[in-house]
Amino acid sequence: MSSELIISVSGLRGVVGQSLTADVAMRYAAAFAAELSAGAVVIGRDGRESGPVFTKAIAKSLARAGREVLDAGVAATPTVGVLVREHQAAGGIQISASHNPWQYNGIKLFSAAGRVIPAAEGQRVLERYRSSPEPLSAAGQRPAGAAPGGVTSLPDSTAAHLRLVEQTCNVDRIRARRFRVVLDANHGAGSLLGLGLLEHLGCDVTLLGATPDGQFVHPPEPTEANLATVLSEVTRRQADIGFCQDPDADRLAIIDERGRYIGEEKTLALCVNHILRAGLRGPVVTNCSTSRMSEDLAKKYGVPFFRSKVGEANVVDMMLEKNAVIGGEGNGGVIDPRVGLVRDSFLGMALVLDAMASRGLPLSALADELPKYEIHKSTISVPSDRVPAALDALEHGFAGAKADRLDGLRLDWPTGAWLLVRPSNTEPIVRAIAEAGTQDEARALCEQAARIIAS
Repeated sequence: MSSELIISVSGLRGVVGQSLTADVAMRYAAAFAAELSAGAVVIGRDGRESGPVFTKAIAKSLARAGREVLDAGVAATPTVGVLVREHQAAGGIQISASHNPWQYNGIKLFSAAGRVIPAAEGQRVLERYRSSPEPLSAAGQRPAGAAPGGVTSLPDSTAAHLRLVEQTCNVDRIRARRFRVVLDANHGAGSLLGLGLLEHLGCDVTLLGATPDGQFVHPPEPTEANLATVLSEVTRRQADIGFCQDPDADRLAIIDERGRYIGEEKTLALCVNHILRAGLRGPVVTNCSTSRMSEDLAKKYGVPFFRSKVGEANVVDMMLEKNAVIGGEGNGGVIDPRVGLVRDSFLGMALVLDAMASRGLPLSALADELPKYEIHKSTISVPSDRVPAALDALEHGFAGAKADRLDGLRLDWPTGAWLLVRPSNTEPIVRAIAEAGTQDEARALCEQAARIIAS
């Protein structure tokens, strides 16, 4: 657990009471407010115990800056994006540390478009924050002549989001199947809309971690190792499917009816396959660290495919540029412009259930028909000043691969295997991720990369 504040152009996160304090949150919110056009700001939070403290601090800072605050209370990250658009707000703030442990919290910034702010806007906020006084004094003061803002609690944070999600699927077809579903919200924000959506779709729902109080029953990142108890619960309940969310519900991992972890990488691929097979045609976008399953599916259905840099904001930028019909990341984050420009676990649930209903097939069969690849990830110690030379050595050492410097170094082979090596922004390491036909092949690529860098 790092005590350092982790900060980027789209937000920040840190250990509560150490690197992340109420004063830090107030200064950061004030910097954000100063960069926005006129209008209100929506605030939401996941279920962490420290959430109300940061909500109060941020609302105070925004009100001092003359902003009206619309407090959504506990709300999923994609729901905050919907609310920004619904209320025509100037922007939004989600208080969440995503998949980080309970000791953390964080702040994510949204533009008036209801998306994570683009890099250029985020950089301006970051520069203003870094130049603001410490402790808070002038920061957050309202412009001359402006009245202080107020705080309004939103009475219903989920209805608009549910309406948008249901428009992406055939509700009657799903209701007719009466799917038995286990939803693991793990005491995060996903239980609120998650339960309402699944019951609206006629599902028989077992909800785990229903109370959004941040008291995580298992580590909050929805990986296979962390979901052992949920895997067994799916089979014990004889469920058709298990859905597992991270605390702010923008990521979705899936478990099939056999209790098999389908994972997060296949979440996006299942959704891409479904909407393209159903006849919605248009470009597909993923980031350059996501499985090539979606690329293969785009080729199968004859639609363009594009890769962006890593990061949700970069995926959204590319989706807008290419007018994509779907996009996302391999961490279980599905983005559909019909709902919003945010990774959305609720959208993922609806599309996967619709795929099962339309095909009359169990999830295991839908997952098994996807292109088959295995991914391996590792880290390699490299001082930051040696990263350029390390990437050059890798490009030379893997001379038979096609090299791309879009984000770090990505190497692609005609076999479909690929390797991506990217430097960390916070540690003296590079992260290596490889995909190939087998786990052994993917691991071998990462190990070979480590040897080339070491030599």
